[in-house]
Amino acid sequence: MGWPEAVTRSRRAETHFGGRAMRCFADRPATVTAMVARSTARDRTATALITDTTRLSYADLDTRVERVAGNLAARGVIRGDRVAIILGNRPEFLFLILACCRLGAIAVPMGTRMKRPEYDHVLTHSGARMLIHEAALAAEIPTAAGLEARFVCGGPALGAEEFTALLAPTATTAAPDADIGAEDPAVILYTSGTTGRPKGAILTHLGLVHSALHFARCWRLGPEDRCVLAVPASHVTGLVAILLTMLGCGGATIIMPEFHARDFLELAAGERATATLMVPAMYNLCLRDPALARFDLSPWRVGGYGGAPMPEATIAALAERLPGLVLVNAYGATETTSPATIMPLGATAGHADSVGRVVPCGALRVVDDAGREVAPGNSGEIEIAGPMVIPGYWNDETANRANFRDGYWISGDIGSIDADGFVRIHDRKKDMINRAGYKVYSAEVENVLSRHPDIVECAVVARPDPVLGERVHAYVVTREAGLDEAALRAFCTARLADYKVPETIARIEDGLPRNANGKVRKAVLRDRLARESPRQA
Repeated sequence: MGWPEAVTRSRRAETHFGGRAMRCFADRPATVTAMVARSTARDRTATALITDTTRLSYADLDTRVERVAGNLAARGVIRGDRVAIILGNRPEFLFLILACCRLGAIAVPMGTRMKRPEYDHVLTHSGARMLIHEAALAAEIPTAAGLEARFVCGGPALGAEEFTALLAPTATTAAPDADIGAEDPAVILYTSGTTGRPKGAILTHLGLVHSALHFARCWRLGPEDRCVLAVPASHVTGLVAILLTMLGCGGATIIMPEFHARDFLELAAGERATATLMVPAMYNLCLRDPALARFDLSPWRVGGYGGAPMPEATIAALAERLPGLVLVNAYGATETTSPATIMPLGATAGHADSVGRVVPCGALRVVDDAGREVAPGNSGEIEIAGPMVIPGYWNDETANRANFRDGYWISGDIGSIDADGFVRIHDRKKDMINRAGYKVYSAEVENVLSRHPDIVECAVVARPDPVLGERVHAYVVTREAGLDEAALRAFCTARLADYKVPETIARIEDGLPRNANGKVRKAVLRDRLARESPRQA
């Protein structure tokens, strides 16, 4: 069994990125710019973006992107330059992404919940030439070497021009560069690795276009659809699965600055939203809202989810409360430009433990420890290939050698694929914590904790949580007999995004458990935490 012909039409064999063989859609636009231009030409008056104060048509969006691109070009931004973006969910974020695509520049989005040391690493490692950020984050913005200009949204900030300057009419034109090709980088998204060092995943036009087409075709999205952006636009899900997917199919994006269940329900009902993609915790919060029944959500037909398993009880409750909503799982990563697998519409009930089938132009294999592909149904490490897989990490050949094999990205996840093509994820990377869809790598948190003068050694593990999926828990060995948990959290808060900060910290008297090779036995710590934490219903 596989995807229907309507989803797989026009596939052909191609070679990209120095010899990687893959299937691609033959009828695709070559670049993100061409993809948006195609939707704009279809209907310039159609609504592209909706906020609480603004409605922009595709023609309006085109005008603003052209102005931002022209002003960036007038300030010297050229093909290959990196433009850093630290903005929340607002139209300016999309203007900048599309303007960079037009110029052949490379956008470097970052989350608004990061801290100064995290921003400093990304700005320095990417070699960003320009930065646009929220005014409220001015205190967290470092002075990075090579940063030539700063612009600010949402108010003034010392040393930065206001973003309105980039929206001013300009004599400089920014017609799409004919030399910009499918394999060119469009975006660099930084994702923490198991070593705790953030890596810059290079998202290409080829990958972005294919991912937008995968979502649109598999979920049957079109110009009549309206999708709520309730997750961060700076995350691969918000950028690709929602913003670019809706632009690719000619639909509209309804922008939420920040998710709150009641606000989401009011917005989705008021704007007659038809689709969204959120983490399971968001669906749970909507179910818990006592006012859910009074909202008319009948147009909402596609409820995508990912980042964490959806409890079967939640699936059943949503089916009862919102019978017209079809829940569909998706599995992927920044390295796969969002989706690697997508659940076919209507297949969730019969495959509740699956994350769907590999996307139409993708390839997925399950291998043993020796790198040999295993038989269907057997477990092993998942490796993923296809046009949506990144060519590599920015300026990091060590990571490229460690994470790619024969054109496949090595996910580090353990799973299986059955004879009908349905993929199951059995386990995640041992050290990764999934807090409401946010990936927290324990090594990164441990690196910060270990710099505290009172910490001798530490280990971070996941504490199961019925709402968020998992929370961050730290075990520490301290120099002094006591434990100032609040002080340790404050130390982390100054250096890590808030969702990475340990919410509970426990002191271990006799040292961390280790094996014969000296490696910390985290399985023992997880068992200990399970004994110490009563199971919540």
